[in-house]
Amino acid sequence: MFQSYLFPISYAFMTFPIAALFFTLPFMIVQYRRHGYIHKVRALMLYLLLLYLMNAFYLVLLPLPASRHNLPPTGNSIQSIPFQFVQDIMQSFRAGSADAPKSYWSILSEPAFLQVLFNALLTVPFGMFLNYYFRTRWVVCLMLSFSLSLFFEVTQITGIYGFYDHPYRVFDVDDLMANTLGGILGFRAASWISGLLPKIEQLDAEANLVDKRVTFLRRSIAFMMDIGVVFLFYLALRFLYVPGAYWIATGVYYILLPWLTNGRTVGKWVVRIHLQGLNGAKISLWGLLKRYGVLYWAFFGLQVLLLEPKVVDLLSSAWYLRLQGLFLLVDLLFFIHLIIRVFKKDSLLFYESISGTIHAISWPEKIGSQTEDIPPVSVN
Repeated sequence: MFQSYLFPISYAFMTFPIAALFFTLPFMIVQYRRHGYIHKVRALMLYLLLLYLMNAFYLVLLPLPASRHNLPPTGNSIQSIPFQFVQDIMQSFRAGSADAPKSYWSILSEPAFLQVLFNALLTVPFGMFLNYYFRTRWVVCLMLSFSLSLFFEVTQITGIYGFYDHPYRVFDVDDLMANTLGGILGFRAASWISGLLPKIEQLDAEANLVDKRVTFLRRSIAFMMDIGVVFLFYLALRFLYVPGAYWIATGVYYILLPWLTNGRTVGKWVVRIHLQGLNGAKISLWGLLKRYGVLYWAFFGLQVLLLEPKVVDLLSSAWYLRLQGLFLLVDLLFFIHLIIRVFKKDSLLFYESISGTIHAISWPEKIGSQTEDIPPVSVN
């Protein structure tokens, strides 16, 4: 019986990195939006919650039928009698005379008893997460534990919502009861052990967002979003046959838009960062022109020009290859420069040093609560 549980658990651990990969980006965005930064304890708890939910889901669903066209169940696919497990335990109880006290210990090894026990244990971590991390009331825990169990049972009785021709597990009322009980037990257990763990509501008590560095990971998320938006803008301009589509798209999005929005683009707004001067002053149009003019018009712009058919026609093959090699070398040097700055704290990229602009966390509620004598901090 225990072997049947090991396969889903091992499968959950094997597929967890893939699920975590898809979970990470939304998780980071939500953390940046809600808290202004990512706390290690909060990240650990949410990844543990993800791992637990995957284990619970696989334990309920696996193993799957060999074919989508599975056979219908031989018996009733719905067990609607509460406490049917008690009768099942008594029927399977074959330990000898009822007068022998030792014989009753064999109940603990009966499959019917173990099934109820494991169904209760399945949702104990769920109740613990609801109490410790989400700080819910016990009534909410009761409803959510029941809802989670109902989701599992409905998924089974519908053959994963019609994917299989017939149900391959029984919809069992006793499972609903055991899972709900397990959630409540986990809720109570979390109350007992929460004193040994960091208090979730106090994680941000000493956080000073003024002193926190805008990491390159955070900037990379904003950068990827901005690239997507500006690329769509560029395609729209090309579709309308607007000349100089690249220069217009980058100029409007990276220079004009941040000037009008106090240093924000779409990506920066999502992760709650903005551009400002080195001394904490509001970003200026001249600063944006130097910052993104150097980056997107000089550095990347010259490489874009090399792709233009008119420029290609003007250059001989030899000169075209020389320029390609030169830009490849420049890109390599920029990559090395970027790697060095990633691992060196409080260091600026070359176009930031030229323009005198930096990133800062956009969190006016908390920044405003800090003392006014705190000087601006240079962040990357």
